[in-house]
Amino acid sequence: MGFLAERASNRMGMRQGYRTMARMQRRRSSFENRAGMRQDFQPAGEEPAPPQQPAAPAQPAYVAELEQLAHLRDQGVITAQDFEAKKAQVLGI
Repeated sequence: MGFLAERASNRMGMRQGYRTMARMQRRRSSFENRAGMRQDFQPAGEEPAPPQQPAAPAQPAYVAELEQLAHLRDQGVITAQDFEAKKAQVLGI
């Protein structure tokens, strides 16, 4: 085989490899789109999404109870002394 024929053969082989890889990528991306999977890369020209803020830590159970007691104190259902005593009990002071 001559030099030019070998180069042409090599070039055709490379093109076929690129086509095969492109087909595989199209299949993979269409499957990911159907399955709702995230891609591991960002397409060209798009900026990555900003990282999401971490969720606020959940309030402990005693916070809701203290808020309810404060609401009852403000309504006049319990006295300020009762509120302080229960607060100390809830907080373990």
